[in-house]
Amino acid sequence: MRILIIGGTRFVGRHIADAALAAGHDVALLHRGVSGADLFPTATHLIADRNRDLDVLTGTEWDATIDVSAYLPGQVDALAQALSLGAGHYLYISSTGVYLPPERPGYDESAPVRELPPGPLPDTVTDDNYGALKVACERTAIDHFGLSTLVLRPTYVIGSWDRSGRLTYWVQRMMRGGEVLSPGYPDRAIQVIDARDHAAFALHGVDSGLSGVFHTAGPYMPFGELLERIAAEVAPPGTKLTWVGPEFLLEAGETGESIPLWYAGDDDDAAINTADSAAALRAGMTLRPLAESIRDVAKEPPVTKDFLTPERESELLALWR
Repeated sequence: MRILIIGGTRFVGRHIADAALAAGHDVALLHRGVSGADLFPTATHLIADRNRDLDVLTGTEWDATIDVSAYLPGQVDALAQALSLGAGHYLYISSTGVYLPPERPGYDESAPVRELPPGPLPDTVTDDNYGALKVACERTAIDHFGLSTLVLRPTYVIGSWDRSGRLTYWVQRMMRGGEVLSPGYPDRAIQVIDARDHAAFALHGVDSGLSGVFHTAGPYMPFGELLERIAAEVAPPGTKLTWVGPEFLLEAGETGESIPLWYAGDDDDAAINTADSAAALRAGMTLRPLAESIRDVAKEPPVTKDFLTPERESELLALWR
C-alpha cells in the first residue's frame, strides 16, 4: 500500500512507520523535520508544518492515511482539505483519555465520553480539555472521511523510543535495586500496550479495511503487580518495594509527573485504566508478553525527565519511616 503517516518520527508514529516499511509498504512521512529527519531513508519525507501549510499534499493520493498527531479538530479539517479525496482509508490515533470516569472496570468503546463546553473551540490543548478535544477530532475525522474511518484508543503505550520515559523510569529504577519507593494505591489498575503491538494492529486495520473504534491495550492489572513484574525481570536479588502512603507523597509535593505511571487522582476516575480490549482482540490484535516489553525497555538510554532522583527518593523513604 501507499501509506501516508502524519508524524511517524516519534514513538507511536515511529513504530508504525517502522512496521509499515518492514512489511514492504510505500511509506511517506509528513513531519516538520525537527526530529527524526535522518530516520527511514527508504521512506519519502514530506517536510511541512500541519498547522501552517499542507500544500505539499495537494494532488496526492494514498491507499491509507494514518494520523498520529492531531490534537485539535482544526488540524483534521486542514488535513482533509489538503488531501481532498486522496486520503484513502483514514486511521486516527486517539486515546482512552476521551472517557468520562467509568462507572465500573472493564468498560467498552460505547462508554460515555467527554464533551467540550458550548462556544468557540479551544486553540490549545490542556490536561482539562485533552480528552474532549480528542473526541472532537474523532468526530471531525468521521465527518470528513466517512464511516470507514478507523479510530484506535490506546491506554499507556510502552516500548523503545518512548520520550515520556514513564515505564523506562521504573525499569531502570528496579535495575538499581535496593529499597524502591513505590507510591500508594498499589491496587489501582494500570494498563499498557507495547508500541509494536499497537503498530501491528494499526497496519492490520488499514490493510483489512477495518472501521469503527477499538481499544488498544493489554489486560489491566494492579499497579503493584506491574512493579512486581518489572522487578522480577530486571531487579537484582534483595530489591525491596516499600509502599509509601499517597497522602504523604502528595503533601510532600510529589505527583504523577514526578513519579510516573502513579495515578494520584480521585477515586472516581480510578477505573480509567480498565478498558476492555475484546473488540480489538477479535479483530486481530495480538499482544506480546509483558516480560518481553520490560526486557526491551531495559536496553533504553537513561531517563532524562524530571522524575524522582535517587537523593529525593532516599529523603522521602527516610521521612516515611
